[in-house]
Amino acid sequence: MKGKVCGDFCEFTLDKGYFITVRNMHMEDKEIINLYLSRNESAITVTMNKYEKYCYSIAYSILNNQEDSEECVNDTWMKVWKAIPPQIPNCFRAFIGKITRNLSFDKYKKENAKKRGGSELSLVLEELEECLPDKDNNVEETIIENELQHLINRFVEDLPLKYRNIFVRRYFFVNSIEEISIMYGVSKNNVMVILSRIRAQLKDYLWKENYYVE
Repeated sequence: MKGKVCGDFCEFTLDKGYFITVRNMHMEDKEIINLYLSRNESAITVTMNKYEKYCYSIAYSILNNQEDSEECVNDTWMKVWKAIPPQIPNCFRAFIGKITRNLSFDKYKKENAKKRGGSELSLVLEELEECLPDKDNNVEETIIENELQHLINRFVEDLPLKYRNIFVRRYFFVNSIEEISIMYGVSKNNVMVILSRIRAQLKDYLWKENYYVE
């Protein structure tokens, strides 16, 4: 099957010479998911055209390198293709964003196995080390454990909206303190105070959930 993008539409030629036209940028996510479920390869092109900038912003905020970020974004499309089915995400945007984020973390770990420092992600990981349990001091491995992910998701859902947004911007999108300050119209010092309070609350929450082990 061959294809080309024409404005808001993708036109694909099937093996027997038939044509199909699929709406591109403005397709609803449920429609895109249905393309994956039916194993229609146009799903990849539609996803790429709709979410490439979004995924690149996630990758670059973690890696701070154009080539590495583009590689992770390109790998995202195949990961999504392999994941759907069997998975059927409730929120497609969050689903692909998480895939890009995990690929970027893996890339970061590979490139920085023997060194720390020099990137925004390094600062983020150092901040998280104060509230996440990790007897081996390897926070990258800790944060991808399923149980911990579940607990943190529950914790974040209960935060006030402003705190939740700031937490997600810092620890999911790896935005800098200055960027968050501009986004939400608060001082950098205020952002740091809010994040410090959230980390303290998270640590207490994990203690109460018996995640820490003496």
